Amino acid sequence: MINRISISLLVLVGFFVQAQTKKNTDKSVKSATSMAGYNIKIKVNGLKTGDTVYLANYYGDKQYLKDTSIATQGGNLKFDGKETLGRGIYLVVLPGKQYFEIIISNEQTFSLETDIKDYTQNMKVAGSTENTAFYEYLKFVVTKGKAGEDLRKKYDDALKNDTSKVPTYKAQLITIEKEVAEYRKDFIKKNPDKFVAKVFNSMLDPEIPETPKLANGRPDSTFPYRYYKTHYWDNIDLNEDGLIRTPVFHGKLEKFIKQMIIQVPDSINKEVDKLTAKITNQKGEIFKYIIWYVTNQYETSQVMGMDAVFVHMAETYYLTGKAYWINEDTENKIRDRYNTLRYVLLNSFAPIIVMQDTSGKDRTFTNIKSKYTVLFFWDPNCGHCQKETPKLAELYNKSKEKLKFEVYAINTQNDLPAWKNFIKTHKLNWINVNNARGESNAQKMYDIYSTPTMYILDENKKIIAKRLGVEQLEDFLTNYETYSNKKK
Repeated sequence: MINRISISLLVLVGFFVQAQTKKNTDKSVKSATSMAGYNIKIKVNGLKTGDTVYLANYYGDKQYLKDTSIATQGGNLKFDGKETLGRGIYLVVLPGKQYFEIIISNEQTFSLETDIKDYTQNMKVAGSTENTAFYEYLKFVVTKGKAGEDLRKKYDDALKNDTSKVPTYKAQLITIEKEVAEYRKDFIKKNPDKFVAKVFNSMLDPEIPETPKLANGRPDSTFPYRYYKTHYWDNIDLNEDGLIRTPVFHGKLEKFIKQMIIQVPDSINKEVDKLTAKITNQKGEIFKYIIWYVTNQYETSQVMGMDAVFVHMAETYYLTGKAYWINEDTENKIRDRYNTLRYVLLNSFAPIIVMQDTSGKDRTFTNIKSKYTVLFFWDPNCGHCQKETPKLAELYNKSKEKLKFEVYAINTQNDLPAWKNFIKTHKLNWINVNNARGESNAQKMYDIYSTPTMYILDENKKIIAKRLGVEQLEDFLTNYETYSNKKK
């Protein structure tokens, strides 16, 4: 039985207001930063009269529809509005899933002209220094890209037919890569205040210096990783909210969270707090996005123990007023889930349960003497439980002594006849309890949103594992026992 609504969906309340979907573009909430408005005129030679064209913006790893225009004679388009657009890279999406990108910064009244045969090379800009610079860069990159494609074909052909030419083609490819990188760096130096320069800068990785040697004369093998991680955000202006509306920032954040941080809750929590502390504007879009992204990643994680990240995010950001975008109802729901999960994290003492056995006698798990205790939440009328419970009984009867475990099985429903009949039929000789008197809140305490669910406790009744499948239990107990013995 499954019944759950993820908090990750709730924290999106106030994050976006979405409407009108076109392929992978949606309508996003309009910025209220200014009433100056925007007025963008675009002429696309070759566009048909009556064609519908969309203005969309990146946000994280998605794109959201911002405005719509119908082409008039000559391929003329107009996007305008009373509210200023948020800084970022926007997409002009044309029929046939074609699009080209433009820069939106402080210049919000400008015009463009291009041709459907080649949007980049035919682009002409008036009234926007940002887009003028952007398209100069794109034209350079496209030209170099085409040259690179030709060289790549020659390089691949040489690998098959004439390896003597391979070094020459490889050197030429490297030269092209260096030319593009140098062009980008030179652009950043010449245009430090332009938004597009911040975008290019955010694409740069830290340059790692020569690896120093340890006292024993050997290179410090951990230095490149430590330096790269320490300086990972050096080229990114975390107070420039426009970066969230580019295709760059999400990838940078995802790489940092998933690849640069050891995937254990303590490390993740520490690094996220260090990252958000770098952000001066904690009422901005980047701060908001980082908090949402991390919460979403780990509240929905299938990796055991990662709910500790959600607990940290809740108590550090959502329940302290820092998550300014959520409403009171969402905050209350997050608080409720936080108050459940924080008591059933790995290495926490298991909340005490007192329930009645088949004879009506109160039973708890705290006095169980076995080294390990399995709390097994189940329902005799649940189809999955009807398959898994006999499997657990088989393991229990075969390996209870060997694996040093006892089972405290909690019936989550009050169908006593079905419960007792299942126990008798399948000879469940462990501790069977049921909340017949309605005095226990065990399902809420243990966040039981599906059955069957298992929690594994050590001899001190601390939680050492949870939500394992019955087929995983034997290996887990065997490996944990081996691990515990080695620690001694």
